[in-house]
Amino acid sequence: MASLAITLPAQADELVPYTIVGDGIPVSLTGSSGDAARGRALVLARTTTCILCHSGPFPETRFQGDLAPDLAGAGNRWSESQLRLRLVDASRFNPDTIMPSYYRNDGFVRVGRNFAGKPILSAAEIEDIVAFLVTLRD
Repeated sequence: MASLAITLPAQADELVPYTIVGDGIPVSLTGSSGDAARGRALVLARTTTCILCHSGPFPETRFQGDLAPDLAGAGNRWSESQLRLRLVDASRFNPDTIMPSYYRNDGFVRVGRNFAGKPILSAAEIEDIVAFLVTLRD
């Protein structure tokens, strides 16, 4: 499988370097595992992430999205590495996707002032969401 190294500066609102191997990012963006409980809270946050478009095994959450695949079983369908890349830059899988690239800061049009030049989610938030999504098994 091909490998592509992305080297970017690592400042507070900037991206840390990561390497894409095949169809995933095998190494944590933070150097450690995320917190699944924080990841669950992020998945269910309506301000920036998953529940806006995805549904899942969250019976307590009303008005789940229906534009994207159900997250139930996500941990069976995708590896930790694959989930990480999907969150970092979903356009690598489908250039026409409506899923945001949560860990990019370039190549966008009509970006809100609060997000200009910085990623939507931090490296730690990506890792927290990955830690939660891998627990969603059928």
